[in-house]
Amino acid sequence: MREIISTQAAPAAIGTYSQAVKYGKTVYLSGQIPLDPATGQLVEGAFEAHARRVFDNLRALCVASGGDLADIVKLNVFLTDMANFGEVNRVMAEYFQAPYPARAAVAVAALPRDAQVEMDAIVVLG
Repeated sequence: MREIISTQAAPAAIGTYSQAVKYGKTVYLSGQIPLDPATGQLVEGAFEAHARRVFDNLRALCVASGGDLADIVKLNVFLTDMANFGEVNRVMAEYFQAPYPARAAVAVAALPRDAQVEMDAIVVLG
């Protein structure tokens, strides 16, 4: 029943984890930071570009799993600066439509590769 999801459209894992794991109709997406899948490097630019890259990475994993962002039922957002909370909300509104997924947003001291934002998600297909 457990299937490992992998796609080149999202960054390769930078540690001992899978990009996503599907169990039945539920898919657990590993945390995504704003890495460009082609280069493996953090995207440049303002925080908005970082948030967009994270949502694009999550979307790529959703698609590889057989779904899309609309299938996310729970989204976790990790921010190194809560001053970016409003920007996450603004960008998220461009990627999602109501009804929105359940969500948590928490401040953290640091993220891998000194990223400003990381998100993980739970997806339920069909």
